[in-house]
Formats: sequence, structure tokens, C-alpha cells
Amino acid sequence: MSKVSIGLRGWRFDEREVFTEDGEFRPLMEIPEEPRHRLVRLSLIVERPCDACYLVHGDAEKERCRQATIVYGEPLDEVLLCDAHEADFLYWFREEGGQDLAGEDEFRDAFHEWFAAGGRAPEGYAGLEHVETDPDALPDPPDPQEIQRRLEEANDFEGERIDLREGLSFERPDTLDGDDAESDADADEDADVDADLDLGTDYPTR
Repeated sequence: MSKVSIGLRGWRFDEREVFTEDGEFRPLMEIPEEPRHRLVRLSLIVERPCDACYLVHGDAEKERCRQATIVYGEPLDEVLLCDAHEADFLYWFREEGGQDLAGEDEFRDAFHEWFAAGGRAPEGYAGLEHVETDPDALPDPPDPQEIQRRLEEANDFEGERIDLREGLSFERPDTLDGDDAESDADADEDADVDADLDLGTDYPTR
């Protein structure tokens, strides 16, 4: 069974679990729980800016942030990165204790704090070689409204607790001008996914 990324690199999905033989998304409730919740979360974050860029430029200059292309971590505690900042995250993960926090609640916050304090990868630090999937060969992930509609229409929706209309906010660390913190970033809203769900992890490998 082949693995593919959808929308962002990092999280990997089994093709047969999420796509029909015609290459269309399966009905949401036919997708197993873990990839279904990742897909729901992905629909909310796929167009967000890179976390590291946001820490540098802040909300006031959000237009200077690169759009994220990579996601690591667990849903609701994920780190979003652009190509230029992936090496910084990988250095933190491999060399600065990030790997020890994989699966922990403070995973994302710890990376943000390290980066906000001036943490960076050494010049020329190697990233990962990603296996690229032809973006034209896969459909775009459903948008949040479409996912909510599918959930509400599903016959076996009872007991499923994903309300995209309610948010779970988190505080980003101070924004940076170069390597110095200046001001607090505004809280960003996340989707509310049942905290008891075991969503699994997806982290870099050496």
C-alpha cells in the first residue's frame, strides 16, 4: 500500500484508505479514524503560514510569511514549516532534544520557544529528501465546510466529536525582529478534536 502526502508534506496517508479506485476521496466516515482526523485537521491548516516565519514577522507583517509546505507532529500540536525553515526544525528535533518530546503536549511550544530564543540550524545543515507526489495527480483536501457537511450527513455520525465551528486557541511565543523578541503574537484558533482520541504521530526520521 503506497503512502502519499495531501496538501502538505510530512503527514502520510495510505492511498487505499482515503481514495477510491477512481482517485476521488472516499466518503469521510469510510476512512479509518486516525487518517480521518488528520484529514479534518489538514483542511484547516493547509493554507496557514509557516510557524517560524510567523515568529519572525508577527501578525503585523503576516504577508511576509511564506505559506507552510510541511507539517510535523500530532494534530492540534503540529509544527508548520516552509522549505526554508525545515532545516531549523530538523536540527532542533535531532540535536536539541526535540525528539524526546515527540508525542508530548509541549512539542510545538518547545520548538517555538527554541526558535524565538534565536535557535537556528548551522549553515548548510542537511534537511530531508522528500518523495514528491505529483500534485495534479491527487485531489485537493476537502475544505472545512465540506468536511463538516459530510460529517453531519453521515449516518454513523453519532459519537463523533469534531466541531469545526468551535476553536481551541494557543499562544504563540513572542515574534522576532531578527533574533530578538519584540511583541506578543495573537492567539490562533484550532479545531476542537476530542482530546481522548489517539491520533498517532508523524515525525522526521534520520
